[in-house]
Amino acid sequence: MTVPPLPAIMTEPLVRAALLEDLGRAGDITTDAIVPTSARAETALVARQPGVVAGLDLALMAFRLIEPGIAAEIAKPDGAHIAKGDTIAILTGPTRGILSAERVALNFLCHLSGIASATASIVAAITGQRARVVCTRKTLPGLRTIQKYAIRVGGGFNHRFGLDDGVLIKDNHIAAAGGIAEAVARIRAAIGHLVKVELEVDTLAQLEQALGLGVDAILLDNMNYDEMRRAVAMVAGRALTEASGRITAQIAPEVAATGVDLLSSGALTHSSATLDIGLDYR
Repeated sequence: MTVPPLPAIMTEPLVRAALLEDLGRAGDITTDAIVPTSARAETALVARQPGVVAGLDLALMAFRLIEPGIAAEIAKPDGAHIAKGDTIAILTGPTRGILSAERVALNFLCHLSGIASATASIVAAITGQRARVVCTRKTLPGLRTIQKYAIRVGGGFNHRFGLDDGVLIKDNHIAAAGGIAEAVARIRAAIGHLVKVELEVDTLAQLEQALGLGVDAILLDNMNYDEMRRAVAMVAGRALTEASGRITAQIAPEVAATGVDLLSSGALTHSSATLDIGLDYR
């Protein structure tokens, strides 16, 4: 499935802020001293390791915000699986602009490609299972929109984007309300008819209570495989089931085999290693 790029109006403020942070108060004093204003160059974004490309639009925007005359020939767009040594894009134009934007461009491209690649590894690990891989709200401040975009590029799906687009009743909400039934009752009295309700449970006893309340999804928090299988059998299709807790590509097949509908991972956005991509001067 091809993931449409994010509109520029959503991404430009992030790229612009990153460039302003990097340029500081005097601009790129190194490049300005070494490179003549008339110099032009051809460079290439090249993969140093295999993975999935994500964030190329943001990288190219960084170059063009510094120097609109930089042209790009794209070889591997977002969503492309790349091997070590693959050329992702060729950039030509004023050398100063290319060098001044290089770091910011690579920061976005390497970070988002790392998220997409980690997501793709879990998606591949559960091929043939019905479960979907989803992200969480454990995103870096200010980067949620683009990090969740990278999840989609990697073949995953997005959980809620914020506190306002879906209900997730967690253990502390239950404690504050005095119980599961009271927490759900208060939610039902407050939300609109289009809002989905998910409830976190830690035990099968809590799940038994939840099933009589008509919630839309059940989050099985840190349950073992046997508990998850029993939980899925208890739910019997009456709600979506979501497994959470240290999901990796290594354990994902066993988790998916329990029959859960969703595998959620916060590590995909908060801890994925960057994908090594460099800018080679030609």
